[in-house]
Amino acid sequence: MVEVFVGVGSNVEPARHVQMGLDALAERFGPLRRSTIWRSRAVGFHGNDFYNLVVAFNTDLEIHALDTALDAIETACGRDRGGPRFAPRTLDLDLLLYDDVVLDEPGLTIPRGEILDYAFVLRPLAELAGERRHPLTGLTFAEHWRQFETDEPPLVAVDD
Repeated sequence: MVEVFVGVGSNVEPARHVQMGLDALAERFGPLRRSTIWRSRAVGFHGNDFYNLVVAFNTDLEIHALDTALDAIETACGRDRGGPRFAPRTLDLDLLLYDDVVLDEPGLTIPRGEILDYAFVLRPLAELAGERRHPLTGLTFAEHWRQFETDEPPLVAVDD
């Protein structure tokens, strides 16, 4: 079994779609550990605010099978992949970490690069796995969060 961390996001009926995603993940993978849900503005396009969080769970799926399973859950929750990369979405499930694996191949990079780029990814990951070390930098995610500087609008915790 490996421990994985998955970013969860939505800006189309986000409360509904995030819950659908969490339910589907729990049904498929069992108990989830999860961060606070954070509301943030859309990045890269004008759109409704996003709800974002990170979940962790254990799985015996190999990395490519897990990535395929996450895509299937997104599709089942109404995800349309026909539009531009930066666009509204019902559900976005991003594989952030797969134990301490480092992988860089077309269509799949682990650890996911956005971890260190966006507060809406790093903050919930640091909350959930603060003492875990980034496989490439060697710093903990809590250290990365303390050093994080952004001009993005602040994240707002969502009561759920």
